[in-house]
Amino acid sequence: MERIWFLSYFAGLLVLLASSPSFSTSSSDGVWLSTSLGSTSRHLLQAKKACPVQFEFLNYTIITSQCKAPKYPANRCCAAFKKFACPYAKEINDLTTDCASVMFSYINLYGKYPPGLFASECREGKEGLSCPKSPPSANAN
Repeated sequence: MERIWFLSYFAGLLVLLASSPSFSTSSSDGVWLSTSLGSTSRHLLQAKKACPVQFEFLNYTIITSQCKAPKYPANRCCAAFKKFACPYAKEINDLTTDCASVMFSYINLYGKYPPGLFASECREGKEGLSCPKSPPSANAN
């Protein structure tokens, strides 16, 4: 009987905490949000700026035509990835924007690649991939 009382007390406590005007939740992007009396603010991470490159409208066939299942040959996948991504290296490497996550979302959407394929296979040094220097006009959409 004592055990039933404890479970009932515990369930009541959970309901009380969940209905309180101040509680924390996790958003879909993994950032913890603190909600207090209707206001929402970010505490651990700041919101990233929208990417100036419109990755949703780019042509991904340079990657999807070269990097194919089931083997995903590293030499072909990485060369294709560099051809696609290097013109946007400045934007992708800007950690104040969401460019990298948006780009990889579309690459995975169109290519249905295993998670982390390019990160694990495509390395040329501790800084990642080396992109050739190109004139500023190559970065234009």
